[in-house]
Amino acid sequence: MEEWKQKKVLIVEDELEIRNMIDGFLRKEGFSRIFHAGSCKEALVICASDKPDVAILDVMLPDGDGFGLLTSIRRFSQIPVIFLSARGEDEDRLLGLGLGADDYIVKPFLPRELVLRLLVILRRVYAPLQIDRLPVFQLGNSTIDLEAAIVTRDHYEYALTAKEHALLRKLYENRGRIVTSDALCQSVWGDDYYGYENTLMVHMRRIREKIEPCPSTPEYLLTVRGLGYKLLVKEEL
Repeated sequence: MEEWKQKKVLIVEDELEIRNMIDGFLRKEGFSRIFHAGSCKEALVICASDKPDVAILDVMLPDGDGFGLLTSIRRFSQIPVIFLSARGEDEDRLLGLGLGADDYIVKPFLPRELVLRLLVILRRVYAPLQIDRLPVFQLGNSTIDLEAAIVTRDHYEYALTAKEHALLRKLYENRGRIVTSDALCQSVWGDDYYGYENTLMVHMRRIREKIEPCPSTPEYLLTVRGLGYKLLVKEEL
């Protein structure tokens, strides 16, 4: 059995027939560690207790929607997520991907297509990484060396504090995607992160002062109102 098929898969779908159908063809392909949830509440309990490696989320659920569920999951977990929905409008797709989903598949779909996309995500996320050092990347005139915790801009060096470094590393790991404020706070202050939202804003302002040519009109570290922040990296060294 491929190692990827030993990963734990959570299926969140309120229609039992569809849930069982997805379970059936995943098992046929070799997956065996499969969890079911028919609501947002059930899904959050399973995510917290069983810690699945990947989640397949329906958008329409009886006690909310998949978008809100993903936002809740991101408060304590960065597991990869595939949206599976009858809602194929561009706005829904962009919202789902913008919140940090790894894929968005519209119903009806081919079972084999879902399995292939699932395997691609598992291989990408859980492949062993061979990294000698943390990355160096460019943001306009600023060079950020995460290994040295140094920003070089216009021939000046700016040291990153420990918390600035942790926040920037979290944003870099999710570059191009929205990272919720809760996820950022948890990455720095741990499980007792509640109440640090204002402190987070202060740290973000200080990071912008080091990496942005004009901190008041940022080009690279963007605020996504009501959700969190996004780091746009255009050049990696």
